[in-house]
Amino acid sequence: MSDIKQMIGKTFMEIADAIETGSFAGKVKVGITTLGSEHGVENLVKGAELAAKEAAGFDIVLIGPKVDTSLEVVEVATEEEAHKKMEELLDSGYIHSCVTVHYNFPIGVSTVGRVITPGIGREMFIATTTGTSAAQRVEAMVRNALYGIITAKSMGIENPTVGILNLDGARAVERALKELAGNGYPITFAESLRADGGSVMRGNDLLGGAADVMVTDSLTGNIMMKVFSSYTTGGSYEGLGYGYGPGIGDGYNRTILILSRASGVPVAANAIKYAAKLAQNNVKAIAAAEFKAAKAAGLETILAGLSKDTKKAAASEEEVKMPPKEVVTGTISGVDVMDLEDAQKVLWKAGIYAESGMGCTGPIVMVNEAKVEEAAKILKDAGIVA
Repeated sequence: MSDIKQMIGKTFMEIADAIETGSFAGKVKVGITTLGSEHGVENLVKGAELAAKEAAGFDIVLIGPKVDTSLEVVEVATEEEAHKKMEELLDSGYIHSCVTVHYNFPIGVSTVGRVITPGIGREMFIATTTGTSAAQRVEAMVRNALYGIITAKSMGIENPTVGILNLDGARAVERALKELAGNGYPITFAESLRADGGSVMRGNDLLGGAADVMVTDSLTGNIMMKVFSSYTTGGSYEGLGYGYGPGIGDGYNRTILILSRASGVPVAANAIKYAAKLAQNNVKAIAAAEFKAAKAAGLETILAGLSKDTKKAAASEEEVKMPPKEVVTGTISGVDVMDLEDAQKVLWKAGIYAESGMGCTGPIVMVNEAKVEEAAKILKDAGIVA
């Protein structure tokens, strides 16, 4: 009994020190649940043993059935028991982070994956890959950007670059993030590898790792993780990268990282090292600081404004008479595909004839060449372009 009390006392002292200093003074313990893999328990045990050979400053605890290994094993019989035991060990401070399969996070929490891009072998964080940050798509992606920044900083990247994948809502996400940055929350936007640049990323940028943090919705991010992890194996075995990453969310206090059921030995090993580094650098403290800074820069107000842009809604709801047609050879980019109709109506209401189109980098609004500058200002004032 006295040994158990000493162990618990030591654990709480380490936690207190971590809160005060931002890092763990003692040795970090990383858990991994070993049930649920499509490749069997042995697959995840081998991954843990591989990580243990390269372990620097951390120990590994297996949560699963008894196996022949030199690693510590906390025995459970089912996945459900494994998750309950994992939560218990995390909440008690016995382990500091844990890697698992098929875990359900609450709404508001989603995971940040880590891949090795094939272009030049550069690492990239994909924000996010599982979970739901918010019910509304654009709000979720704005939150995902913050989650990606938190994770990148927790892995030692002091000033991560942020790119936004060119999906529906990307331009609205860009506007929101630039407003947040303009209010004082520091964001360094990445530049596309393509000649026209910009922080909205295309497929080329995925392959080349143009950004430290690639912002996407979680369903797209999940697909990207599977492609990056298994494009050399045909899909049934994920052999590359670091897994789907830690669940990040405002006020969420468990460091739980996700693997796919198809994740192989190398990915399991890398995920454990990913989990160890996050715990050693105290991702919880970094997350708390970043959320505080973002809120001070008006995050909640910006997110609330995304639910309904009154200027665009008014333009969309009322009947607007089309001005006389004219030649439209001038183009304005940076309009989200979902905002094209609103952009056209806003300009029509201002007496400027406009048409919508699709350029090679995305949606465009076309106006008379002589009216491009005036039209761009009108769309900017309406919150349709950044």
